[in-house]
Amino acid sequence: MLPKRLSRKTIYESKWVNLYRDEVLFPDGRIIDEHHMLDFPRQAVAAIVENDKGEILFVHSYRYTTNSLEWEIPAGGIEAGETPCMAAKREVLEETGYDVTESNFIYSYNPSNGMSNQVFNIVKSSALGSVSDFDKNEVKEVRWVCVKEIKRMIKDNEIKDGLSLTALLLYLLKLY
Repeated sequence: MLPKRLSRKTIYESKWVNLYRDEVLFPDGRIIDEHHMLDFPRQAVAAIVENDKGEILFVHSYRYTTNSLEWEIPAGGIEAGETPCMAAKREVLEETGYDVTESNFIYSYNPSNGMSNQVFNIVKSSALGSVSDFDKNEVKEVRWVCVKEIKRMIKDNEIKDGLSLTALLLYLLKLY
């Protein structure tokens, strides 16, 4: 038997994130009357984009929530009707100006399954070339990074984004 929701109170709802307070019955009969849950209406995707030199495409993104500028791989929300691969192709173009080959699905996971239903997807593509400019409100700069530099950035704690970090570690481990 899995835990069962008995009731739900809405704390906050938006198109980005919802917060609920659920009453939950657990398998042993225990009831938790204030189980807070973050509901994410859309899944997210991150794209590992590789060039013919084996380098990975990075974006230097403005992050309001952490008051920082972070090195990440292209990522974003999956729109209605999109597959993770379609969304990755769109996000790469928006954030970097690069067009990519057909993306290949790599992995899907829940980054905080104890309190949210958020789903992150990872795809891999090859770069075809730069075809347009990128969104300067979201990204400061775009650059290609070699594997040795990626390993150094991870070792020196320079990659803070969990979605990027997970995708890059899977890439480095060659698990796909």
